[in-house]
Amino acid sequence: MSDFFDMVYQVARLIPSGRVTSYGAIARYLGTGQSARMVGWAMNKSHSQSVYVPAHRVVNSKGLLTGKHHFGGPSVMEELLKSEGIQIEENQIINFEQVYWDPVKELKIE
Repeated sequence: MSDFFDMVYQVARLIPSGRVTSYGAIARYLGTGQSARMVGWAMNKSHSQSVYVPAHRVVNSKGLLTGKHHFGGPSVMEELLKSEGIQIEENQIINFEQVYWDPVKELKIE
């Protein structure tokens, strides 16, 4: 497992329940703004981690559930998000701006 993937998992574990972030936001927080796709690959592999990674809370920059096919069933990601109070319609988070969690703003880099 790469150090980059480990850093992605550390950030993903900090996303509060009932909030979501994007692949690109995690990449920007890690100082690799052009690596959103790598963040997605890390999320795809997150199920193999010994410590739980809430990968369902990471979506694309428009609030679409683009990674839903990696959750063992077509509705699992949506069900997990809905169980946390996230409103979804046709694979789109309804109130995306209100539930969006930006690690660059939320996590202070010192």
